[in-house]
Amino acid sequence: MKCPFCGDEESKVIDSRPTDDGSIRRRRQCEACGKRFTTYEKVETMPVIVVKKDNTREPYNREKIFAGIVRSCHKRPISLEEINAAVDEIETSIFNAGDKEISTAKIGEMVMNKLKDLDQVAYVRFASVYREFKDVNTFMDEIKKILR
Repeated sequence: MKCPFCGDEESKVIDSRPTDDGSIRRRRQCEACGKRFTTYEKVETMPVIVVKKDNTREPYNREKIFAGIVRSCHKRPISLEEINAAVDEIETSIFNAGDKEISTAKIGEMVMNKLKDLDQVAYVRFASVYREFKDVNTFMDEIKKILR
């Protein structure tokens, strides 16, 4: 790391800690001039493109998953922490897959699997929109799957 004061490339890390935004704050000291400075490191993730049902593509957006889960959990006993943890797990699965593109179908299935464990009513709500239930019988079929 190049010293901002003297330009020397040798420095040592004095302190290192994570920040709230997921980056790492490092306090450094230059080996040549002895001055201290702070750097921030953030893991560079590969951008993921979401392929929609109509084959259009758009950048991955965490907020869309979050909003869908929040709508499904409306008036359910699920905390914001639980919702954020669920979105974190889904997002981790998406990025760990290592694919540059992911379909909305795969994301939808991930969300439904997570909601099935979190709250069955929220699961059915999400599934009804995601799978475009046409009538009450489709609802009943999904509920019967849960009851088994």
